[in-house]
Amino acid sequence: MNPLEQRIGYKFRNSLLLAEALTHPSLGHETQRHHFDNQRLEFLGDAVLQLIFTEHLFRLFPHFSEGQLTKLRSRLVSREGLKVHSINIGLGTYLMMGRGEEASGGRHRASILADAFEALVGAMYLDSNLDVVRRFVLDEALQDIQRLTHQPLEVNPKGQLQEILQAISPRSPSYEIVSQTGPEHQKLFVAKVLWEGVELGSGDGSSKKQAETAAALSALKVKRWELKPVRSETEMSSFTLLEPQAPIETKRAA
Repeated sequence: MNPLEQRIGYKFRNSLLLAEALTHPSLGHETQRHHFDNQRLEFLGDAVLQLIFTEHLFRLFPHFSEGQLTKLRSRLVSREGLKVHSINIGLGTYLMMGRGEEASGGRHRASILADAFEALVGAMYLDSNLDVVRRFVLDEALQDIQRLTHQPLEVNPKGQLQEILQAISPRSPSYEIVSQTGPEHQKLFVAKVLWEGVELGSGDGSSKKQAETAAALSALKVKRWELKPVRSETEMSSFTLLEPQAPIETKRAA
């Protein structure tokens, strides 16, 4: 085993797959070997990582919603997350890249390290099977998974509100800035959120985005849509609008 194989605890049967995973495209540009780099393996490894983390989180958190599971998975497969795994196994040391990329600090660049980790996973998958790769990935990501599960999930009130409302009606909520006051360096914006002609909530903040977020939070607390009867598109199309009728004149008794 070479030092990298010892570190990851896996001996490649096909050493060319490992070499391909460690070859950055910049080397191919300099050596005119454009078809031997880690981009295809990176593509495969990304899909393998998505599958492994999706399955693991699905089993680990049986009561989490699809949105919560998606947020956790996105953290695990983020560029920063994969970069940390690369650093932990010293992957940057073994990368082969062009002199220009090397001189510009490419060996330590987050995107390159993350891509290389994906390529390594793709190479391991082709050289072995999913079970082998799963053990390696989950062992490397164990601390990340434990840490992330104790962190609060990022709240996106606007997205949450839209998801709820679009389950009722195809129309999306809209936001309107009602007012802005204060000096340029200390503005206060007030926003309201509207849906189906009804104001669902309002809020303020030091930016338009903050004000809209506050309005969405207000709407989620009040839940005014539960008080408003909503007709489906089919029901609405069955109604015929009547022309306004002139008032009927009544004669007074003599």
